[in-house]
Amino acid sequence: MRDDRAGSPDSETGDSSLRGVAAEIAELKRISSDKSRRIQGITAQVKILALNALIEAARAGEMGRGFAVVAQEVRAIGAEVETVAKALEAELCGRIVSVQSQVERLSERSQNTRLIDLALNAVELIDRNLYERTCDVRWWATDRDLVECAAYPTPERAAHATERLAVILGAYTVYLDLWLCGLDGRVIAHGRPDRFGDIVGRDVSGEPWFRKAAGLPDGDAYVAAEVAPQPGLGGAQVATFCAGIREGGRSEGRPIGILAIHFDWEPQARSIVDGVRIDPADRERTRVLLVDAQGLVLASSGRRSLLQEILPFRPGERRSGADSAGAVTAFHRTPGYETYAGLGWYGVIVQQPEEWRTLTR
Repeated sequence: MRDDRAGSPDSETGDSSLRGVAAEIAELKRISSDKSRRIQGITAQVKILALNALIEAARAGEMGRGFAVVAQEVRAIGAEVETVAKALEAELCGRIVSVQSQVERLSERSQNTRLIDLALNAVELIDRNLYERTCDVRWWATDRDLVECAAYPTPERAAHATERLAVILGAYTVYLDLWLCGLDGRVIAHGRPDRFGDIVGRDVSGEPWFRKAAGLPDGDAYVAAEVAPQPGLGGAQVATFCAGIREGGRSEGRPIGILAIHFDWEPQARSIVDGVRIDPADRERTRVLLVDAQGLVLASSGRRSLLQEILPFRPGERRSGADSAGAVTAFHRTPGYETYAGLGWYGVIVQQPEEWRTLTR
């Protein structure tokens, strides 16, 4: 299993830069308002002094007439400065509010783009992982011991196939069990009888994955089933992959059996959603999810019950996007990987608004 981690340093740097610009604009607004108030305070003092000068000039009579003219001019200048200061404050505040609004919109778009990128990264990681599972099942379906057991299921060959499957499981720890099935839908051999009991003879012909696998055209085709609990494995959540076992191990050979491999879904998927690189300051208010085409939650960051929750988001025909209705829900549909086309799943990031922290405390 790949150990990539989602997240783009460039987008994080962009978000940080926008937050820095927003902080600088807020500080500029504060400074301009403070300076404007100081100018208005000074002009108010000038006007009072001019008024006092006029009063004193009037008391002085004829001798104070010239001083009265100067006092009137000072008063007029003070009034003009006050008018200019108010106009400057109003214009600056208007421009600053406009710039703040633009920065907030840019910041929101940048954050939404980052969340969409994280959603894509999460679903890409699972796509690559599941692609490897499709390679595994097609390869192991050509194993000589499994082919011989499917062709001639004697007790000796079944025992040998069981040993072979156990060896594979020892090396590939992401699987819970591997089942070799006959075309009649009966399990011929499996790799973990010590853990899950002897399920040889179990009828799986009614399983959706078996019915699909029975119709595969050749050895290069495979079945990738939806995640579901598997009763034969103690109800564990598994993603089952199947390939046909063909006569002689040849892709075009006559079908003689089916190999089903059960991927241990829950811990593997959790490692992906928990590994998405969310800013530590935002982790508490952020969920990383994988959901199927109907919105059923297949994996969720944190310890939550799976296959029980339907995520209320409606992507419609959109391959990716971000919806805001209180929380931001960013999503991206599976792009597939190599020969694995995906099952219409989505990577989803749900992020509550900043004030969510206050409301939940």
